[in-house]
Amino acid sequence: MTITKAPLPAPGTWTREVKRHKTREVGVGRLVVGGDNPVWVQSMTTPDTHNLDAVLTEIHRLEEAGCEIVRVTVPKPEDAAVLGEIKRRIKIPLICDIHFDYKMALAAMDHPIDKIRINPGNIGGYDRYRQVIRKAKDKGLPMRIGVNAGSLERELVEKHGYPCPPAMVESALRYLEIAESEGYHDVIVSLKSSDVITAVEAYRLYAKYADYPTHIGITEAGKAPYAVTKSACGLAPILLDGIGDTIRISLLGDPVPEIAAAFDILQATQRRVRKPELIACPTCGRLAIDLEDIIAKLEQRLGGRKTPVKISVLGCVVNGPGEAREADIGIAAGNGKGVIFRNGEIVRNVLESEMVDALMEEVERWEREHPNGAPAPSHSGGRMKLPLVG
Repeated sequence: MTITKAPLPAPGTWTREVKRHKTREVGVGRLVVGGDNPVWVQSMTTPDTHNLDAVLTEIHRLEEAGCEIVRVTVPKPEDAAVLGEIKRRIKIPLICDIHFDYKMALAAMDHPIDKIRINPGNIGGYDRYRQVIRKAKDKGLPMRIGVNAGSLERELVEKHGYPCPPAMVESALRYLEIAESEGYHDVIVSLKSSDVITAVEAYRLYAKYADYPTHIGITEAGKAPYAVTKSACGLAPILLDGIGDTIRISLLGDPVPEIAAAFDILQATQRRVRKPELIACPTCGRLAIDLEDIIAKLEQRLGGRKTPVKISVLGCVVNGPGEAREADIGIAAGNGKGVIFRNGEIVRNVLESEMVDALMEEVERWEREHPNGAPAPSHSGGRMKLPLVG
């Protein structure tokens, strides 16, 4: 084995800064997508859109789960006819999804919606695409250009041999250039694929060429739990590259679980930390406290809090002290007692029966010391410097 002789970073100089891909801002209803704004979480309804009661019931469930943007499909005139009523009775921005029929895109924009989503490659040519652009511009509406590996223009597939990332990016750039030629810039771009590697490389390549904000996702991911794992594998590299301004986790069936999955992926990549993060060691023969009971009680008492604090609860004396020091608040425990750390320093000793109360006292103290929700600087180099809360 060959080991390189290049020097490692000097002590104290290493940081985990991840620069967000700088994009222009695009208004979507009351939200602003891109720039330094949060990565907004969205989903899509499953009933026929003209089935008003079913659609509203599902959107209200999505809103309760934390969904911030919702998309409905509009393939028929009767779907367009109910858009105003849907918009009136929901609290989040409403996107209309159009496939194949550009006339439905034009019809949808006669109603009080917040954004239109089209795949320019499947609506019948550049002239029809320009008609949609011109009406969106006249109405002051933003548009998402959805480039999908499964419906890429035939000429680009033939040119590149298959729906590869360069073909997808070439498609996106072509349609952006057409939009710009019409003086239209309120555009968001997606480059989705069911293949993880294709999606990752397409978004990375796109980020080198354009500054329009991106909607990210792994399309047709399938059924949970595998679909969540697949989405996390595909979206984590993109997010850690600082790419992505809205996100959807595409799951088969009920869309409500998509929301928690999206927020968990954003939390794990530190792109958007909205709640305490609990770190716990796995169950093994070294475990010397009832860790499952402690974690269950902590989860219950932390429920609803939006404090971006990292709490480590370790139940063994092997790795526990070192790991607990790396969290904002930590405990290393065993044999009925433990040591609590705050910012890497020991602050108190507690019995197992006191651990949950003691940790909650430290959380409340942390909240008092950080009223704006900003994370405490870590003694070990700091968290990734990314927009955390929102």
